[in-house]
Amino acid sequence: MNTNKSVGQYVADDYRAASVFEKYGIDFCCKGNATLQAVCAQKELDPVLIEAELDHVMDSKIAEYIDFKDWPMDLLADYIEKKHHRYVEQTMPVIKKYLEKLCLVHGGQHPELIEIAAQFNASCDDLKAHMRKEELVLFPFVRQLSEAHQNGTKLKHPPFGSIQHPIHMLELDHAIEGNRFQVIADRSNHYTPPPDACNTYKVAYALLQEYETDLHKHIHLENNILFQKAMDLEAQVINLN
Repeated sequence: MNTNKSVGQYVADDYRAASVFEKYGIDFCCKGNATLQAVCAQKELDPVLIEAELDHVMDSKIAEYIDFKDWPMDLLADYIEKKHHRYVEQTMPVIKKYLEKLCLVHGGQHPELIEIAAQFNASCDDLKAHMRKEELVLFPFVRQLSEAHQNGTKLKHPPFGSIQHPIHMLELDHAIEGNRFQVIADRSNHYTPPPDACNTYKVAYALLQEYETDLHKHIHLENNILFQKAMDLEAQVINLN
């Protein structure tokens, strides 16, 4: 345990430490030079507990290969909703808060932040509506298709006709989000903070990059696996001719 390490250095070494400091109201930006020991003494926090939480957060990158193509379609829909949709919902407000602060403090010197924030805010609004369409329309029908296939039964035509219709619209949404994050990546120099960046700046860019990575995987699972499985199974369960 190195409680003499500054809180700013923890975040500089691994941006995920910021989530622990935020939880306990520890300023890792403007007062980032303070050691963890000093901060814990001032706030009457247990440094052992804080260090344990930091270790847990920073050791949470466990990479496992999962062949999602072999997953049942309804299980994959559940996974996307509970993992990726939940991640988006939890992370959106955090990034928006960081970007709002950066625009206020650094927007004059770095006008690209204004465009990055505008692109991200637009993405938030559209992606929330997009996920609701999936959760209320597409995913329930995917589960019905899967159940009918398992039981050897047939389904009636859905209100939207072929499942290809909502899938086409959702794929268009995905393309829009891909283009938005290409703009964000370009304007941020591929998430490279400028030389004068504070810790808040660095955390915001790190979170944006992580968010984009998760979004790419999210879209991949839908476009390349779930949607194709659903269209293939629809042809077996429903006679659309």
